[in-house]
Amino acid sequence: MITTNDVCYKPSDSGTCTRLAFWNDKVVLITGASSGIGRGLALELARRGARLGLVARRKDLLDEIVAEIEAGKRNGDRATDVLTIQGDVQSRESMRSAAESLRFRFGKIDMLIANAGIGVTNDAAELDADKVANVINVNVIGAANSVAAVLPEMVQRRSGHLAVISSLAAYRGLPKSAAYCASKAAVSAFFESLRVDLKPHGIDVTIIHPGFIKTPLTAGREARLPWLQDVEPAVKKMVNAIERRKKSYAFPWQLATLVRVGMIMPNFLYDWIASRNSFRE
Repeated sequence: MITTNDVCYKPSDSGTCTRLAFWNDKVVLITGASSGIGRGLALELARRGARLGLVARRKDLLDEIVAEIEAGKRNGDRATDVLTIQGDVQSRESMRSAAESLRFRFGKIDMLIANAGIGVTNDAAELDADKVANVINVNVIGAANSVAAVLPEMVQRRSGHLAVISSLAAYRGLPKSAAYCASKAAVSAFFESLRVDLKPHGIDVTIIHPGFIKTPLTAGREARLPWLQDVEPAVKKMVNAIERRKKSYAFPWQLATLVRVGMIMPNFLYDWIASRNSFRE
């Protein structure tokens, strides 16, 4: 059923229509937009009519996304406006400049999707502190730099939305994933605190906890990844959760349920199960 707040474009095979009112002319800054989830988010939000600022270190890959969006317009997708920005989330100055460029182009920033992230396989017996620091700098400090670049204007306008792509790995430590799990636990707690603090300022915060998705981050692993998802349907779930202004969203439900059970397991039982199920191989 389509309400007056819904607009139908390119109906799916099932005859259902995608809701667009939420994204119409919304200005969205996406970090880590050049590949994987970030790329998927850019393409999906372009289809829904958002105006986009895409930030990544490799501008050539961002330009390829713009070309794909332009091709979609010719095939009947909604028109959208995209600004590509070469930047590094690890640099406060870089993210501040990116936000200023986007505001200069569109006048405001309605939403940040802090997506930039990396991972590393690191057996604790061969711990590399430099690799750990790199993961923390990109996944946590990078998210903080991104928020700091857009938040003052949102607070002033008393309007805005912050979303972060965390992970189900945030809930408990996984084998050979100390740096990654720590970074995702930190970024989830960081955004949860932001959510509480920013509610009186009219700013929504959404924390997304996906499971395994077919991206460069999971490519090349020999281990069977449970409930491995393709990017496009996974991104649609993320976008729909953001659209509903959910405070937190974890999926797929099967894996999210197992992870939540793991949170209340006695340590001896969790250690026994986890030590026999490494997904980093």
